[in-house]
Amino acid sequence: MKKARVLFKTLRGCRRSFQTTNLAAQQMEDFSKRYSYKPTLQWNPHVEDYFVKAYGADHFSRISKALTRPSHYSCVRVNTLRSTSDAVIQKLQEVMKESGSENATKCIHLSTSDVVNFDLDQKRQFFSTDAENSHNSEAVDIALQLPENEANPLKECFEAGPISKCQLPGLDYVLFVWGSGPHNIDYDYAHDRPPKEVVVSRKCAEAVLRGAQIYVPGVMACSGHVEKGDMVSVSVAVERPGLDGGWGLGMTRGTVLQGSQADPYHFERSGLYIGRGTTMMSRAGMFRVSEGVAVDMKERVYELPSFHNVLEGEIFLQNLPSIIAAHALDPQKGERILDMCAAPGGKTTAIAILMQDKGEIIACDRSHNKVLDIEKLAAEMGLNCIKTFKLDALKAVYRKNESDNVISPSCYNTHNGVTNQGSDSSNLHVERISSTDTERSMTKKTEEENVGEKANERAYVSKADIQKNMRRVRNGPGRNQSQGGRGDKSKGFPANSFDRVLLDAPCSALGLRPRLFAREETIESLRNHAKYQRRMFDQAVQLARPGGVIVYSTCTINPGENEALVRYVLDTYKFLSLTPQQPRIGGPGLTGRCVFPDGYVEEWLRPGEEELVQRFDPSSPLDTIGFFIAKFVVGSKDA
Repeated sequence: MKKARVLFKTLRGCRRSFQTTNLAAQQMEDFSKRYSYKPTLQWNPHVEDYFVKAYGADHFSRISKALTRPSHYSCVRVNTLRSTSDAVIQKLQEVMKESGSENATKCIHLSTSDVVNFDLDQKRQFFSTDAENSHNSEAVDIALQLPENEANPLKECFEAGPISKCQLPGLDYVLFVWGSGPHNIDYDYAHDRPPKEVVVSRKCAEAVLRGAQIYVPGVMACSGHVEKGDMVSVSVAVERPGLDGGWGLGMTRGTVLQGSQADPYHFERSGLYIGRGTTMMSRAGMFRVSEGVAVDMKERVYELPSFHNVLEGEIFLQNLPSIIAAHALDPQKGERILDMCAAPGGKTTAIAILMQDKGEIIACDRSHNKVLDIEKLAAEMGLNCIKTFKLDALKAVYRKNESDNVISPSCYNTHNGVTNQGSDSSNLHVERISSTDTERSMTKKTEEENVGEKANERAYVSKADIQKNMRRVRNGPGRNQSQGGRGDKSKGFPANSFDRVLLDAPCSALGLRPRLFAREETIESLRNHAKYQRRMFDQAVQLARPGGVIVYSTCTINPGENEALVRYVLDTYKFLSLTPQQPRIGGPGLTGRCVFPDGYVEEWLRPGEEELVQRFDPSSPLDTIGFFIAKFVVGSKDA
């Protein structure tokens, strides 16, 4: 009996030891999963059901996965009015060599003449910095879908080297700078010693995944006792549901991380570690100053070159589909072109360069500050044919019954038979307010207005109002009321006054990548985007002359903002028709319809129309953002 009790205690001790060992192993396994980058993009359930109907479950799963990581290359557009592709390639190689980064060295010394003939494992190794990353290259498999039986329009670009020209006709001024990843990062963690850590906002993390550094405004929380020069791990805090029904971080900026499960977002940050870096200031400094680099990233999950302040005026970092949209417009020298929603100016300047800066481009945006950004970019690139105006795209057509102040007589262009603007933007209804009036004259005017109000309306003008007007005179009108300089405030344009119109419409942006959050969009919000875009297109139709062209584009995967918009246009405006685009590298559009649970029916393209649009799929071999382009030719409006 005694021996039996001893044996039982021994077995129980062994069992406890076995359980403890298993628990420790499980904890180590959890740490391995925790300190990694394996995001899952969460959608509103109704939106997810809608997209599954549109794409199919497997295809939509691939799209969602592709959206969580950046493209494996950066697309750079060369300003051919100032430089050449060969000259820029040489300069970029020198810049990268001076930076001394591992990826830059690879870009200079690694030959890729045989990359297109590699098997999948070799492709994995090429796009990773070491062979041990090949087991963690699931995202690479998605990005580099290059099976022999599937065409890839960019296949030849692999052959030209990691800094390579686009081999498509007419696009040799577009350069691809290849990156690498995903990489396994050693976060130097232990069971009883978590690493020092910095938590950044989701938008900051998305920028870091594209090659940016971590700036002070993006830092949300930090471990205690972090000093300048410390190595820290970087994780991401993604929005969560709020008490008000909205979405937010729910984290007080400046939170101290203890390295325990009680930390904010401790479990939610698992699998959302994007690399390691060196702190450029202490923890106290990160939350005391308002700007500057907080963490210099040294090890990244995805290595992509940064083009911040690199060859300004000679190159512009732009997604490939956006460049294709400018080409689809097919602008010609001497034409008058409208970019209805032009900010930040990438497509505007691309169009200007295709026109060799000869003609007139009217670039509009509803935000004064964004208009100034367009002006700055145009000046930086040395472009003179771009005129900017503050204008809401929903009010782009001038209404004659509005009171206005018409500046300059209009001039008639005998080349195309339309009334064009002269050097002072004639035939354009604008309000100009001089920014050079002296304080004395403005003060006098203010006083006279106040006196007039008292005399005519017997209205009392308080001393506070007078002081407010005086401050406005001294300090300027402020950014919300500022109208001076070239960024005039427009009241719209006459009908049929443009040869070509680009409507790169504000949208849900569900094609932009990398993306770590998508749950804010609902079926209702997606429908509202589509309604807004239809109203803008109604304006564009009136502004394009008969025989002209309208190009519509979005950066979303939502069929309601893409194919459904095309269906609306073709059914509403019988004088508009889809026309082929050049170059064509995107895939076909979606045909059919979607019936929603509430009975709403969304009509898409009809058979035969799908090949006349371009849909860029994030999960396709092109490895681009999600994007959509439709091109319409304007027939006779009298028919």
